[in-house]
Amino acid sequence: MLKRKVDLFLKNWKENINKKPLIISGARQIGKTTSIRELGKTYESFIEIDFVRMPQFKTIFKNGYEVKNIIKEISLLEPKFKFIENNTLILFDEIQEYPDAATSLKPFSEDGRFDVICSGSLLGVKYKKISSIPVGFKEEYTMYSLDFEEFLWANGYEDNQIDDIYDYMKNLQPLPESYINKLRQLYRDYIFVGGMPEAVKFFIESGVFSESFDVQKRIYKDYEDDITKYVEGLDSAKVKRVYRHISAQLAKDNHKFQISKIGHGARARDYIGTEEWLKDAGIINIAYNLEELELPFSSYEMSDYFRIYYADHSLFIANLDEEAKEDLIINENYEIYNGALYESLVSEALVKAGFKLYFYKNCNFINNII
Repeated sequence: MLKRKVDLFLKNWKENINKKPLIISGARQIGKTTSIRELGKTYESFIEIDFVRMPQFKTIFKNGYEVKNIIKEISLLEPKFKFIENNTLILFDEIQEYPDAATSLKPFSEDGRFDVICSGSLLGVKYKKISSIPVGFKEEYTMYSLDFEEFLWANGYEDNQIDDIYDYMKNLQPLPESYINKLRQLYRDYIFVGGMPEAVKFFIESGVFSESFDVQKRIYKDYEDDITKYVEGLDSAKVKRVYRHISAQLAKDNHKFQISKIGHGARARDYIGTEEWLKDAGIINIAYNLEELELPFSSYEMSDYFRIYYADHSLFIANLDEEAKEDLIINENYEIYNGALYESLVSEALVKAGFKLYFYKNCNFINNII
């Protein structure tokens, strides 16, 4: 079981006597369900309803969203489930398959006898399909793949050891050479492995990269399959073209994402909404160029001038061409694709720390040169 930052959040959520039902969102395969199951072990009763594996449970709301009716329908489908007041956690998982499950959070919040968590991927995409979003009756938490601190935990580092490293930085003191050498090696490993829990677990257990690389490729393909399955209102083929061209577009000198470079005849107006779908699905991060370096940044962002990064840099690694990947692995050339790997790592770290992404290029200066 990998230690995750969400674990402390979940512990504090459970102990809060005024807690509301919780929605945990995030991309696929980043460990949401695993962490919630660990929390479930601290309850007398843990009820997990997965709308992908257990589609029959979509009928539990057929008589409305009153808690007593929902519980009755659940117990009818699975009599083994026990509803112990004030000591039961109910998980509605994979709710992208049945978004209206989130409508039940208001009555569960008002009832107060049971703790409820909704989780799933693509929630940013699916929210618009919820018939009644329970504003004011829910908490939300966005989860990501492992950041470098969580990777250190996975490698056996304790909080006091990490705090010691932070102290050097906060006090502007140089790290001992032994620290530098070890951290350099660990960060190198993190670059190759990425933050997907399954890839990290394989690497920690085996000490080799091969299985982690296989996981990266499979997840990259799984996300592509999700595009085919879940895209609605857009051309899924166009969404996939954007997804497949992220690494190649980052390889350009200015790293700007240009629809016209995707294929012959591709026009920006035909791809409106494609990058937003990928962002809402938790698959990518978008950085917008700023017209001016003035606050608030959101007032100066250029919606048609942006860069796209994979939300986890392992997808960037998985999508490298063979020559670039060989150069990265054998020569440890981290400046491949004009420094795009560095940018991906920094953008990912900023998003996981809660920041929105921006960059600045003087477009008037660029246009004058052109």
